Amino acid sequence: MMQEFKAFASKGNVVDLAVGVIIGGAFGKIVDSLVGDVVMPIIGRIFGGLDFSNYYLPLNGQGTAMTLIEAKKAGGVLAYGSFITVAVNFLILAFIIFQMVRLFNKMKKAEPAPAPAPVVTPEDVLLLREIRDSLKK
Repeated sequence: MMQEFKAFASKGNVVDLAVGVIIGGAFGKIVDSLVGDVVMPIIGRIFGGLDFSNYYLPLNGQGTAMTLIEAKKAGGVLAYGSFITVAVNFLILAFIIFQMVRLFNKMKKAEPAPAPAPVVTPEDVLLLREIRDSLKK
């Protein structure tokens, strides 16, 4: 079983997948920061200084004057502001990944197709052609 695991783990695809997961996690943090620190403040400013992270509907009768953290401590809340932030985060991440895939597909198309290998005629066909040509003479 250890030999099988070693063969599995040493395959290139597994290593590529591991690198992709690690880079994806780091990239996710960058996008979270972009959305939380750059995009959402701009969107909030456009809509009159709104802070989406503190938007919620109280479910246990607590007031809406509290911050989201305080309201969660007081009882259940429907934190739709956090959902808006995560949705914007997803849209930005999906768009960036779409652009990356599009770029890779363009690079694949730009590569010239390899020249077809010359067809090697089998030896028996060559021999038959020689016989045919000699019979014609």
